[in-house]
Amino acid sequence: MRVETDYLVIGSGVAGLFFALKAAAYGEVLLLTKDQIQESNTTYAQGGIAGVFSSQDSFEAHIQDTLTAGDGLCREAVVRSVIQEAPAAIRELMAYGVEFDRDETGQLLLAREGGHSHPRVLHSRDATGAAISKALIAAVQAHPRIQVWEGVFALDLITQHHLGIYVNRGYPGITCYGVYALEIATGKIWTILSRVTVLAAGGAGQVYPVTTNPPTATGDGVAMALRAKARIANMEFYQFHPTALYEPDKRPAFLLTEALRGAGATLVDPLRHKPFMHKYDPRGDLAPRDIVARAIDTESKIAGLPYVFLDARPVKNLPENFPTIYQYCLKKGVDPTQDLLPVAPAAHYMVGGIDTDPQGRTSIQRLYAIGEVSYTGLHGANRLASNSLLEALVFARRAAQDTRDKLASYTGQKEVPDWDPPRQPPSRRTRTHQP
Repeated sequence: MRVETDYLVIGSGVAGLFFALKAAAYGEVLLLTKDQIQESNTTYAQGGIAGVFSSQDSFEAHIQDTLTAGDGLCREAVVRSVIQEAPAAIRELMAYGVEFDRDETGQLLLAREGGHSHPRVLHSRDATGAAISKALIAAVQAHPRIQVWEGVFALDLITQHHLGIYVNRGYPGITCYGVYALEIATGKIWTILSRVTVLAAGGAGQVYPVTTNPPTATGDGVAMALRAKARIANMEFYQFHPTALYEPDKRPAFLLTEALRGAGATLVDPLRHKPFMHKYDPRGDLAPRDIVARAIDTESKIAGLPYVFLDARPVKNLPENFPTIYQYCLKKGVDPTQDLLPVAPAAHYMVGGIDTDPQGRTSIQRLYAIGEVSYTGLHGANRLASNSLLEALVFARRAAQDTRDKLASYTGQKEVPDWDPPRQPPSRRTRTHQP
């Protein structure tokens, strides 16, 4: 079975949904997701989205915070441009119905998180990702030019390789014509041809024993791009969130958002219950995530225990401001307003990924990568808290705009054969050599 479309989007997180809405102005969009549309890392994101909305803050301060957290490995031009575009992108998100927390006068409530020098993180209580997903999914499902296929698993990017041409990384002009995809319920393999293919497939947290990521985060997008000979960058950089609730064998681990520490929660050692972050960084509990995660690991090893404690008792109005966390902890037999919470780091965000340029273009023609699956250079070696949703928005907008004037010139490829497993490139590990 085969189908043709102008745009093919793989993934239903904020990057894929936002791109689909923008690209639908220029052509027909088919969005694939291997589970239900709401199953993505975005939906599970408790934290917020960073942007400069205060006169006390500045673009330059946000830029410097991002560069510092990235440990000198950011692409500075990308950092500057993304942060300057942040307010406009976030306002577009609001236009789709996303509501962020406001004070009694209607002003946006801005939180401060680790690595940020000023309050600049917009939240929707402690379920910001769910609020964003709900609004964008509603807009996507109502759009007449967007189709959504749930339960469809992308198997392989279609390139010249599938036309019988030997393709290596030095092959000039590798081009993506679409994907082969498995309809999980029926076992049917679809040949989906597209003028533009967008990988928004998220991260790979499930490769780690402890992760905050849902079961769908298995790195499929990077794997497909690698097989197709796309350029991949900095996969050694994986960010661990410092404060997942310690529950042995729980997958995914339950996240205790960094905003708790921004609101006054403190990390304490597991034996004496004394604060310790001041020993590791002058920013204390609001140091960047890599520093906090390593400090927790050190303190837990000193104590001979697999966790430290988060003291959230000083947080004002915790049940109202963090209802998801409050209710979950109560179900587990701990009250965040009365008890210390055991926490440990968990794999959280894939910093490396498919290498892209500032428009989201990959090294393969007609293939874009946006969101967590990509490496844009914004994060460097370590992502600044709440910059990930921002990156997804900005690069989804840019990628859609980049295709606007090119779409008509992207002709189809009628010679693509149907799925034939022997045609797929063998793994180097499985190749045999004759003596």
